[in-house]
Amino acid sequence: MSDTMADSAETSSFAMPAELSGADLERRRGLRRMRIVATSLLGLAAVVFLLTRDGEGAWGYVNAGAEAAMVGAIADWFAVTALFKHPLGLPIPHTAIIPKRKESLGDSLQEFVVDNFLQSDVVSERIMSARVASRAGAWLADAGHAERVVRSGSRIAAHGLRRISSDDVAALVQEALVPKLEAEELSPVVGQLLGEVVEEGAHTGLVDLVTGELHRWLVSHEIEVAALVEQRAPWWTPQWVDERVSQRLHLEAVTWVKEIHDGLHHPARRTLDRWLATLAHDLQHDPDTRERAERLKNRLLTQPQLIRSSISIWDSLRGALIEALHDDDGLLRRRAIEEVQAFGRRLESDPRISGRLDEIAAEVASYTVEHYGHELATVISATVKRWDGVETSRRIELHVGRDLQFIRINGTVVGGLAGLVIHTLTHL
Repeated sequence: MSDTMADSAETSSFAMPAELSGADLERRRGLRRMRIVATSLLGLAAVVFLLTRDGEGAWGYVNAGAEAAMVGAIADWFAVTALFKHPLGLPIPHTAIIPKRKESLGDSLQEFVVDNFLQSDVVSERIMSARVASRAGAWLADAGHAERVVRSGSRIAAHGLRRISSDDVAALVQEALVPKLEAEELSPVVGQLLGEVVEEGAHTGLVDLVTGELHRWLVSHEIEVAALVEQRAPWWTPQWVDERVSQRLHLEAVTWVKEIHDGLHHPARRTLDRWLATLAHDLQHDPDTRERAERLKNRLLTQPQLIRSSISIWDSLRGALIEALHDDDGLLRRRAIEEVQAFGRRLESDPRISGRLDEIAAEVASYTVEHYGHELATVISATVKRWDGVETSRRIELHVGRDLQFIRINGTVVGGLAGLVIHTLTHL
């Protein structure tokens, strides 16, 4: 048998049909170099064996060592080659182990991962010792990292907003929200909410806003108010009377609205408070009021304009959000970066928060591994089963073949030394 021919056959069959990456090309070059070294040692042992074949004395020891070196080299070549293919193409039993038994190897690898890595206590311990939350906080506290997170999140959010079409919004309102609102009696909820608002005085700011805007409008639109009054006046009244009446009405309206705006205890405010409180009570406890409120709700929900208005509001809101998300110097992006940095600094400096988050992450990972670890690991065996046997063998040889060539080198050296020792003991 010629080892050089065998190695040449290995090299020619090693050409992989799949496109190799730069790292894989470097691995292949390293594997070929080590093959040349191992084969060269075998060739050197063969040459020494032939040259010292009839030698006596010291040359006999050299010949015995060279012969044993060839035996060791050939035996280890056979062992290494048998892992990946049939040596010399001969269908010798228990060779080409990886192509033939890749399914069982995948199952064994899956069991190894499950038994040694996907264990709840191991995963939990690793997460707690890694201090993930604190490290994430330190990373987020950096301005560049926070900006990167916000920039990526903004792109994802903008893309998601674009994916939501007007038809989706219409379907959501018409098929989900409207039937749900029609089926639920909202009057008690609205009444309770309104009662709390009145009790807390939360509506005061809204009243101030309405009366303030109304006062400004009345002051700046005196001519319009006068014209409205004159249009409503009887035809037989003199013009100067209409003007005096319109001026007086305008002055009284401005004064009255001003008094309401400035006086927190104005009778009009108290009347409004009593009316709102009564309405809140009736919405919760009066059957007639509740029935009227429900009828009003149903009329509003069945209006065709509701869908169009919802779509219009959504389109405006979506457009504004997308524009804000794309504006690098906008308020939304700046505020988001500040909040991310603040959250990162808090995670980094507060051990209670970071510790609690680590505990939650460990509990989630532990639960996932404990209940779904085996299912997660099946991706290993399933992936290996889909691989082509020959291609799998070539890929594995590409990654570990260079180290396996050292077995051939060691076999040559150890075989030669063993042969020399045996020859020496025989003579002794």
